[in-house]
Amino acid sequence: MKREELERMVAEVLAGIAPEADLTTVAEGEDLRDALDLDSMDFLNLVIGLHEKLGIDIPEADYPKLFTKSGLLTYLSAKIGG
Repeated sequence: MKREELERMVAEVLAGIAPEADLTTVAEGEDLRDALDLDSMDFLNLVIGLHEKLGIDIPEADYPKLFTKSGLLTYLSAKIGG
């Protein structure tokens, strides 16, 4: 799956959690939680939504890898074999 497709899927999941959040405004290395004003429950819901949408397991130990836009997309790409 291409990075653009992954980013679109992440944006779709995010829209269900924080409709006002715009993933396109986040720089690659910026912390998603700060940039999009996500609290811990929002972040957890994002992880759960990605698990459901992509059918991948995301262990809690890997959550820090998902904190930046770049880290999140790289992690997801690796998990789905893209």
